[in-house]
Amino acid sequence: MTDDIQVWVKVAAFIGGGMAMGFGAIGAAIGEGYTAAKANEAIARSPQISGDLFKTMLLGQAIAETASIFALIIAMLLLFADFSNVSTLTISIFLSSGLCMGLGAIGSGIGSGLPTGEACTGIVRQPGMKNRITTIMLAGSAIAQSPAIFALVTSLILLFVDFTGRPVSPTWAAIIGAGFASGLGAIGSGIGEGLVAKSGCEGIARQPLAATRTTNVMLLGMAVTETTAIYGLLIACILIFKSFPAAESIASSMALLGAGLCMGIGAIGPGIGEGFTAQSAVKWISRSESSTAQLTRSMLVGQAVAESTGIYALVISLVLIFVI
Repeated sequence: MTDDIQVWVKVAAFIGGGMAMGFGAIGAAIGEGYTAAKANEAIARSPQISGDLFKTMLLGQAIAETASIFALIIAMLLLFADFSNVSTLTISIFLSSGLCMGLGAIGSGIGSGLPTGEACTGIVRQPGMKNRITTIMLAGSAIAQSPAIFALVTSLILLFVDFTGRPVSPTWAAIIGAGFASGLGAIGSGIGEGLVAKSGCEGIARQPLAATRTTNVMLLGMAVTETTAIYGLLIACILIFKSFPAAESIASSMALLGAGLCMGIGAIGPGIGEGFTAQSAVKWISRSESSTAQLTRSMLVGQAVAESTGIYALVISLVLIFVI
């Protein structure tokens, strides 16, 4: 029986590693491709500064690739894991860890590429603001990586937390649910934050005198856009660290799995929607700096309304965990 468990644990580790790197490669490749495409367009417009644009492209692509590097780390940990002291729950742990990191890297990979592409366009428009545009690009791309970091943290917690003594059912479902909550929950915020940072680079290039206000509103909009990814991380941590009594009924397990799916899927739309809202506000501040207060207020109200759907998902997830 022990040999059978070890075989299935190895299967789970190999599948988990494949999902981590397979899904994890999607977003970074798209983000890097978008960056290179915009860089080519910018170089064609201003060949005389092709050197600066090439450096900006490579710098931005390096940041966009960070999410896939996180996925590579988790994949390697799974492929070369110690299979000597394993249990039935280890199967769920390895699958969930790989799935979480793979899905969690998609949004950040795409999102980090958006501001870099726009930075290349902005440098062509305002060569004298190259340093300021690059700084905003780096800040925006780095912040867009934070949802992937949440997924990385969740994956590492899953791998290194001791689940010894916990009942197989419904703990296996809580573990899988945690991976879905944090992994899927990172997609929307990663893309949304990239949209906001993209608009920040565009705004500063269009109107350098409004750089300070544009930057402040951009950071505020990105902070709000990130909240649904935090909800996903919260539900994941509850599912991982809360002990659940043994239950033979499949219903208890499905409630915990449903909680993770609910929060993960429910966080995608709000993250992207809030990104659209902040993107528009940041974009128009550069065109109408005197309207910053009104645009910021409208942005926050609009994001709050879009956020409500993510809160609904959070509430239902908590009900599934603590009430059902």
